[in-house]
Amino acid sequence: MHDWAAPLWFTLLLMKSAPAKIRCQVAAYLVPLLLVAVLVSGDQLAKSTTVYAAPDAGAAPAVLKIEGAVPTPLSLTPEDLDKMPRATAQLSADGTTTTYEGVLMYDLLVKAGWQFGRGMTGKPMASYLVASGKDGYEVVFALPEIDPQFSGAKVIIADKADGAALPSREQPFRIVAPEDKMHARSIYSLVKLEVVRLRP
Repeated sequence: MHDWAAPLWFTLLLMKSAPAKIRCQVAAYLVPLLLVAVLVSGDQLAKSTTVYAAPDAGAAPAVLKIEGAVPTPLSLTPEDLDKMPRATAQLSADGTTTTYEGVLMYDLLVKAGWQFGRGMTGKPMASYLVASGKDGYEVVFALPEIDPQFSGAKVIIADKADGAALPSREQPFRIVAPEDKMHARSIYSLVKLEVVRLRP
């Protein structure tokens, strides 16, 4: 409250001994001034008080899990992807073309120990990959699709868009399958790649 408001309160206290008519007249002038003092003080307090959001200690770190029938299951962070060979791919939607950067899905599976090429012949040909978003959305890729000795589609796991971090709704990672005519498999918020063998 302003310093000038204190004398007003003191004046009202002294008026307790004055005649009722005088008290009413003085109060008619002083009470509005006191109300103004209270409102102004509250407004200044609101302006001078800054509230900072506490960090979300429970937020899970960005991790991409590669699991299932791979010899070496992995949990990869963005820092891990930064250390691997990088690739780019473009997607166009609503008249806008975005250049994504990341790591080839093929390279990630090789890192997890999956055998492509001649290692894919026979029973492993009946294998596929399930990609899962954190919202539960899932898509499937046949492993020969991404094998350079078969179809060799350059599907990437992206962590950057147009040279910057992915938009928040697409983080931590997203799939970019530029050779698909429809982009339904280019899912975002990717959290897991699981290899499934139908014929062990």
